[in-house]
Amino acid sequence: MSKPGSTPPQCPIPPAAQTRREPLPWQSPKPAEDDSGVPAQLKTIMESPSYCEADEDPDFLQLEEMRGLRLQVDYAKPEMLLTQHDITQTIVVFGSTRILEPAAARRALDVRRAACAARPGDTECVQRVRIAERILAKSHYYDVARQFGQIVSRDSSRLVVLTGGGPGIMEAANRGAFDVGAKSVGLNIKLPHEQFPNPYITPDLCMRFHYFALRKLHFLLRAKALVVFPGGYGTLDELFETLTLVQTRKIKPVPVVLVGQEYWRQAFNPDFLVDEGVIDPEDRELFWYAETADEIWGGIRHWYEINGEPLN
Repeated sequence: MSKPGSTPPQCPIPPAAQTRREPLPWQSPKPAEDDSGVPAQLKTIMESPSYCEADEDPDFLQLEEMRGLRLQVDYAKPEMLLTQHDITQTIVVFGSTRILEPAAARRALDVRRAACAARPGDTECVQRVRIAERILAKSHYYDVARQFGQIVSRDSSRLVVLTGGGPGIMEAANRGAFDVGAKSVGLNIKLPHEQFPNPYITPDLCMRFHYFALRKLHFLLRAKALVVFPGGYGTLDELFETLTLVQTRKIKPVPVVLVGQEYWRQAFNPDFLVDEGVIDPEDRELFWYAETADEIWGGIRHWYEINGEPLN
């Protein structure tokens, strides 16, 4: 401690980062004049995979033994991003990637018919036309999902539309939020073949997962409702996992809305499962059907009102 009135001692100023007046021994390689084989040997060492830091070594991170770590980071990064953006409540929309907007579905059908006209009698071509007709018949669901995205984003300051980030129904819901200037989330998945997220997701909220399991976890962590449009294996997987978690009370019950009763009555017959004794009658009450965007939204709001938790 300095005496009163004296000049306080000057604290030494540390050297700038990465610099020293005298370099440490390891800051320079062993001189070649000491051993002519040094440069080649050092190059071999520093290019060896063992010398690469673990977090910068993609081959190491892909090892079977590192799966636990990959699972952890597949969860952690989206969790941190959603928290940073204050996403606490979501409305999750599932549905087929193959259900196009009406104009695109009509163009696809015209292309199929033109190809079939050039190949009369081709049964495979006829089948493709029939499928394109069915897609066109379901294309109005694209409009319903888009309208629903608009309604949720306009009516609530806290609820954010969240989808799987792909085309089709998912694109429509993200697009609805985009139409009204609201943010929305897309949880894409890495697949063996090239694929792209839809262009209507908020860029900073478009994420890509390696594991389906972690993606499905993030679908549900903040979900205030699940809206399920017609879809295939992926949609069914997400629907049945949600119903199982609610049935077993592994998660708190949330509204589950199946859009398109005609489709879902054929794709999924809960009455048969009740009659067979493999689910209970009350398990049919875990979801309901709707047809329009207003019906979906009205049903969700009513569900929360009768449960004493009005939506913000």
